[in-house]
Amino acid sequence: MKKIGASLLIIVLLVLIPFLLGAKENPLKKMYDPIVTATSRKHDIPPDLVHSIIRAESNYDCFAISAKGAMGLMQLMPDTAREYGVKNVFDPAQNIEGGIKYLKDLIKLFDRKTNIVLAAYNAGQEAIKKFGGIPPYPETKNYIKRIMASYTKTTIMTRTIIYKFYDEAGHPIFTNNPNFYRPNKEK
Repeated sequence: MKKIGASLLIIVLLVLIPFLLGAKENPLKKMYDPIVTATSRKHDIPPDLVHSIIRAESNYDCFAISAKGAMGLMQLMPDTAREYGVKNVFDPAQNIEGGIKYLKDLIKLFDRKTNIVLAAYNAGQEAIKKFGGIPPYPETKNYIKRIMASYTKTTIMTRTIIYKFYDEAGHPIFTNNPNFYRPNKEK
């Protein structure tokens, strides 16, 4: 128990001292940046978006627990964590991996529209479906504003893989659909 208390005190001091001394950015961001950068690249999600979400969700407190039960840096709900393979929500690497996988699915589901993706991350996909867009919850509206203050892109850009096929006449066909009809002879 003393180890947990000492660890928690160190984390609190790491977070508070720089702010008391006038630092504008949480020093824990720098500590978690290698994980955020590597995992974001792996899943083709902008790392600055992930940092903005972590700042809004937990302010880089890997032990954060919300009143609704969301946990860790990216504030994963237990069912979401389980769905995305997170065994320990308080492990920063696992939490970030699960949060980014979830975020990636939301980006696909909501056509890369930043405000809708953020609303879904905050209020849940069902709330988006129920209201046909951003729900009228003040918390969700404020959440979107906070994140979009630092991540200002209205569309979340991800790389699109382009596949090249040839038709029977030998003409190239470019598509982003890997299941596009492939004739017998490919070049």
